[in-house]
Amino acid sequence: MMSIRWTVRLAGTVAIGAGLVALLYVGLVIARTHTPELPPPSEPLESTRVAAPRLLVAGESLGQIHIERLGVAAQIREGESEAVLRTGVGHLADTPWVGQGGNVALAGHRDTVFRALRHITPGDVIVVVTPDRTARYSVEDSTIVAPDNLTVLAPSGDSTLTLITCHPFNYIGSAPNRFIVRAREIPPRPR
Repeated sequence: MMSIRWTVRLAGTVAIGAGLVALLYVGLVIARTHTPELPPPSEPLESTRVAAPRLLVAGESLGQIHIERLGVAAQIREGESEAVLRTGVGHLADTPWVGQGGNVALAGHRDTVFRALRHITPGDVIVVVTPDRTARYSVEDSTIVAPDNLTVLAPSGDSTLTLITCHPFNYIGSAPNRFIVRAREIPPRPR
């Protein structure tokens, strides 16, 4: 009788310990992915000049992304390493940057900064704030593609923005597809 009671207590203690370890792990993941509160984007600069290409350094802070309707506000850094994506949104190095024209591609995790993309709709406005300018994009569509489908990164003749995250949003583990959002830059308002 005593050994059964001892075994039950030991099992209970182990279960409580495992639960605490799981809570600690979740807390660490949330703490590492939490981005500080960002100020709302300022009014777009009324400039149509194209920025001169410059070398972007991996991990460098490039600006912020805001999707007000969805409550998205995150830092953008250069690169798509796990260290970059853990803290915000990454700019894919082989694509142009804001103000250079073409297809700017940004990636983020589906279970952190880009979780709200599941609710994005055509016409939503995406704002990218950089030290040089503020660019506003209007969402045209979203689609789901295979991870090896690189056509979403193809150059475009005008200023576009492509957001990339894993899909399905509620998948546990390495997701089999990619969720793509395409948006076109809204021309600056004339003064």
